Amino acid sequence: MTDPSSLERRLRAETTGDVLFDGFSRGRYATDASFYQIVPAGVVVPKTMDEALRALAIARDEGVRVTPRGGGTSQCGQTVNDGLVVDLSKHLNRILSLDVENRTCMVEPGIVLDDLNRQLRKHGLWFPVDVSTASRATIGGMAGNNSCGGRSLRYGTMRDNTLSLEASLADGTLSRFGEVSRDLSDLDDGDSMRPLFRDMLDLGAREADEIAARFPKVQRRVGGYNLDALVPRNAPNNMAHLLVGSEGTLAFTTKVELKLWPVIRNKALGVCHFGSFYEAMDAAQHLVKLKPIAVELVDRTMIALGRDIAMFKPIISAAIKGDPDAVLVVEFAEEDQANNLLRLKQLGELMGDLGFGWNNDTRKWGGVVEITEPALQSGIADFRAAGLNVMMSMKQEGKPVSFVEDCAVPLPHLADYTARLNEVFAKHGTSGTMYAHASEGCLHVRPVLNLKLEKDVKAMRAIAEEAFALVREYKGSHSGEHGDGLVRSEFHETMFGERLVADFREVKQRFDPEGMLNPGKIVDAPRMDDRSLFRFKPDYRVGELKTKLDWSAYPGAGGGFQGAVEMCNNNGACRKLEGGVMCPSYRATRNEKDVTRGRANTLRLAISGQLGPAALSSDEMMETLKLCVSCKACRHECPTGVDMAKMKIEVLAARVGSHGLTLRDRLVGYLPRYAGLASRLAPLVNLRNHSPLLRRLVERFAGISARRALPAFRSDVFAPPADSIGPETGREVVLFADTFNRIYERENLDAALHVLAAGGYRVHLPKAASGSRPLCCGRTFLSAGLVDEARSELDRLVTAFAPFAARGVPIVGLEPSCLLTLRDELSSLRKDNDAKAVGAHALTFEEFLVREAEAGRLQLPLGNVASKAIVHGHCHQKSFGAFKPVQQVLRLVPGLEVETIESSCCGMAGAFGYGADTYDASIEMAELSLLPAVRRAEQTTLVVADGTSCRHQIHDGAQREALHVARVLAMSLDRAKTNSTSLAEKETSHG
Repeated sequence: MTDPSSLERRLRAETTGDVLFDGFSRGRYATDASFYQIVPAGVVVPKTMDEALRALAIARDEGVRVTPRGGGTSQCGQTVNDGLVVDLSKHLNRILSLDVENRTCMVEPGIVLDDLNRQLRKHGLWFPVDVSTASRATIGGMAGNNSCGGRSLRYGTMRDNTLSLEASLADGTLSRFGEVSRDLSDLDDGDSMRPLFRDMLDLGAREADEIAARFPKVQRRVGGYNLDALVPRNAPNNMAHLLVGSEGTLAFTTKVELKLWPVIRNKALGVCHFGSFYEAMDAAQHLVKLKPIAVELVDRTMIALGRDIAMFKPIISAAIKGDPDAVLVVEFAEEDQANNLLRLKQLGELMGDLGFGWNNDTRKWGGVVEITEPALQSGIADFRAAGLNVMMSMKQEGKPVSFVEDCAVPLPHLADYTARLNEVFAKHGTSGTMYAHASEGCLHVRPVLNLKLEKDVKAMRAIAEEAFALVREYKGSHSGEHGDGLVRSEFHETMFGERLVADFREVKQRFDPEGMLNPGKIVDAPRMDDRSLFRFKPDYRVGELKTKLDWSAYPGAGGGFQGAVEMCNNNGACRKLEGGVMCPSYRATRNEKDVTRGRANTLRLAISGQLGPAALSSDEMMETLKLCVSCKACRHECPTGVDMAKMKIEVLAARVGSHGLTLRDRLVGYLPRYAGLASRLAPLVNLRNHSPLLRRLVERFAGISARRALPAFRSDVFAPPADSIGPETGREVVLFADTFNRIYERENLDAALHVLAAGGYRVHLPKAASGSRPLCCGRTFLSAGLVDEARSELDRLVTAFAPFAARGVPIVGLEPSCLLTLRDELSSLRKDNDAKAVGAHALTFEEFLVREAEAGRLQLPLGNVASKAIVHGHCHQKSFGAFKPVQQVLRLVPGLEVETIESSCCGMAGAFGYGADTYDASIEMAELSLLPAVRRAEQTTLVVADGTSCRHQIHDGAQREALHVARVLAMSLDRAKTNSTSLAEKETSHG
């Protein structure tokens, strides 16, 4: 490579996309979902395909290797290298053409599978290579490793569904790769690709017998180059199929033509339970005879891990009966649902014929749980799709490691293979987690190892060699789905033989003689256990850290902070573009820097010294975390439980310790302490909102955007009318009057008191044991990194609330971020019984009302207030499973249709939306779905949002008033009372 500054300079001058050569950015692109880490020379994110090809040309001139990258989720290290990384996922993600009648489309390689299918669905079509990473896997990446997906039994692999590719060779030659005749008569005589295609077809003819003898006879064979696409028996030969599975080593893909299928309209699942893992594996060969479209294995370990993950626990409870050693999820998808139900019946009968029954002993214990409800089917699919990452959620140094991840063997041998593989694991002192595409004999197997230890690295090597020997014995494939990369390319000679590996080298040399395109993959690979290429290299160390929060659930330095950071395995679930909340900033910017994975990688590199001294509290780290809105969605939605909101508090605390506080941090953090004075001076304090000059001055000196009106302080702040209100004999409840509702929107607290008293509750409003300042959860202090001040506030709160919690009184709050602090951060700051009791009794307003209603204790006379309400959920409500009660409570209102806005974070996120440097990102987040949905709503429709920030964002962005649920219920109570009074008056007049 020539001078890297020359490469960077030329890219900046000749392209308009992002050019990233700083250490923090290069570190974020140094890893994928494998255990490897190779820091690239630089990264370019082209805006157009012409710019991507220009970057390729510049790299060629500068002697730099090029690695194309999509979602960066490869299991085998395909997307890491030391040259230039070209990220195609941000901009090059369009459908270029669509032929509905012939069921084909042409796409750019950066389009994400789920995004493609969302656009196709309205035409009744989909692309069925449904990989578990569909929410972030790009079509280019899927073509690169010949992805398969769970339903390949019916639909085949990526290769089977790729019609053609347009791609550039390393020398810049741009051409179409598609079907050609053996004599190439369908190409023009002057076509520059004729000599290359001729050489490839001749190679296929020459090696046809060797290919037939050595290529595994299983559908899931994605190792090596697809030389079988070149043999005469496959004529006409599709040259695109040679590029599929080539991992970016032969050409740079610019367009992909895909074969499409009709969408699945009806499904039925049979969850087959087994008391013996071996019996489950043995049964697979019989179950496929019923012609399902998929048979997926979930083992005992994965079931147990799933039960500990909030988003999956209810799914497992509904689908799993008893304590199986394994289940096989058998999926039928015929056009007529009656046929699916018939297959389910036959499945139960077949399980009986195989000797399984619910009353049998362990070896033959089992049966079928039928799943016909679509929502539960989707939940099971989500759980299975997250399988790779659910297995990574172990909070220990050892993790399930992907290297014999997806070997495939013929189905009749699957049970024996898995039994012998477990013996291999045990021989080397470990065990493995397993789940599989059982219908294809393809296992996802990960032995638990700690790759920071040399002994475990040696064990990995030995396990790989022995496992691959078993695969060869059963005439299977050592690459069944995830490709070769750095993990398996080394073993091609033992799998395919010396002659075919020489052919692989010939193909690579003919396409890319200078070795410019993603070298080290498929041919001339390094040893898979070369620790210099690992994420945890031999010299990897994390020095002792002084941390503020409790991280004791994890191993490592900083009281476990290291282990929490290292939980990120780069699976990329945070890159999903729709569904759930995570990750709102990435959805707005599409930058690797602004996704949970990118932040976690940066933190890992920082605490291990790979980004220089004091990196944890550096300006670059602050820039990395700037757009994290602390929504806590990752805490709930990340399959490995990465809690970036909590990590950000730790980083902010380190920043305060080394750099002190900014004026904005002081204004935000200390709000609860000066709020009383501000309310007394409300007219003066609020002048800023009415003066353009003051807005500009505040922006200049405090960094608060002049484009945003601040919440107005009011003189009539909420003050408890008494220590307790409501019937003296009523059931007790504590109402937590948070700072935001108390000083800005007291009508919400007034409404809550009205509702609770009307329901017959005795409402307590505790005060601090000393001093006149109201109680506070410390939320604003945490957002500024002032952990000690937050702890002080929580100490005051716990002292006041603990006596009530001790006797089982619920603690109810209106502001989700404040109330849920008692269920989250409080436990990271205090471990005593009082704090635990307060957290255990903390409920959102709606959670409390739903609990009371379900127990038959809620008696509220409610009247009609509107025909429809649209509801936006606060991020923390969604993270803690507290949003469903909002919908349930609103449905208590007579005649009210409740519609949920499918939204991520509103973008305001406390003080985030007020920042001069974050205002634009705040609006971008809101415009993704929330604000358009509010604008579409009729004026008579109620807009409901529990979060103070959410209501302000809706007001600012859509000029609509959003209501807290408490106010909706209070209005409903008043309407019922009015109606009752009117009726009584009518009866009196008639009397």
